[in-house]
Amino acid sequence: MLQTLTERLFDDGDRADLDPFAIFEEWFALAQDSEPNDPHAMALATADESGLPDVRMVLLNRRDARGFCFFTNFESAKGRQLLANPQAAMVMHWKSLRRQVRMRGPVEQVTPAEADAYFASRAKGSRIASATSKQSRPLDSRQQMMDEVEALTAMIGDGDMPRPPHWSGFRIVPSAVEFWKDGEFRLHDRVRFTREGEGPWSATRLYP
Repeated sequence: MLQTLTERLFDDGDRADLDPFAIFEEWFALAQDSEPNDPHAMALATADESGLPDVRMVLLNRRDARGFCFFTNFESAKGRQLLANPQAAMVMHWKSLRRQVRMRGPVEQVTPAEADAYFASRAKGSRIASATSKQSRPLDSRQQMMDEVEALTAMIGDGDMPRPPHWSGFRIVPSAVEFWKDGEFRLHDRVRFTREGEGPWSATRLYP
């Protein structure tokens, strides 16, 4: 009987041919069926100019063989931090599965074409909100923001809302990916994959 990737991940056999991206897809498919809301939510950690960590929840919007993408206002706190220090860590915790995935590595900007494609896929109201929001900056009142949204909505009318130049995406290119599965008496299963550049992955089981 063929083992699932997860069964192979946590048994004590050879993991040399396992691909963490493929294991992620197996876990994410389960999360999509079991999580009540936002299975693609992830905690994203960056650091400011002093090295002080910062963390917030964002959404994993795209992923492929190159890495894991999220989109944001580049003038926001996380945008400015990542432009100055293009490294990040993230964790996705699926309580329904009692599993989590952690990643860390360098960050690169997505191409304008990728940003345009994702922006165009969003609801028009979300596109207007992204263009209006001066993310992370002081706001006198909620009404001020709503007035700005209303004004831009009226100006756009039935026309399209193009992607503003300050809105794009980042891709985390992981150099480490760790899979964690809950175990009885906190004897959890942990396996970490690491690699140098685009070299082969190496997998190591860790104490919980």
